[in-house]
Amino acid sequence: MRVILGRISGFYGVRGWVKVFSYTKPIANILNYSSWQLCQHERWQTVSLCEGKIHGKGIIARLDSIHDRDEAARLLGADIAVEREQLPSTYNGEYYWADLIGLTVVNHEGVTLGQVDHLLETGANDVLVVKGERERLIPFLPEHVILDVDLVQHLLHVDWDADF
Repeated sequence: MRVILGRISGFYGVRGWVKVFSYTKPIANILNYSSWQLCQHERWQTVSLCEGKIHGKGIIARLDSIHDRDEAARLLGADIAVEREQLPSTYNGEYYWADLIGLTVVNHEGVTLGQVDHLLETGANDVLVVKGERERLIPFLPEHVILDVDLVQHLLHVDWDADF
């Protein structure tokens, strides 16, 4: 399973460097992976990261197969992913956002609200976007709203009214 860690957001200079928008925390963690998978137009390709660094408030990187600005420009908008197995192990009670995608969300009354489609980072707290018969935005607040995450059963139990 691939986990998207960022995207190519621009190009830098004339020698093929690209600007990277990283979803990792801290943002430089994306540079810990020497092999990236890039997706454009639903096609994946594997590239090697030669070097990268923080530049201003972002990241710039040089990839082995990109040698000039025109080649870098063709990668604009590409998602950057790695295989799930490459990510560090999590501790008990921790998960990656990618682990939550697709989980069935069931409330405290046993009503299925839908499946986790994606998550949003709002600053105050993360928010689950749950799609079922309608879309619901559920705050990711462990012990308050999120009662249990069962990755084995593919279930996420929440204290959330079906009418919300």
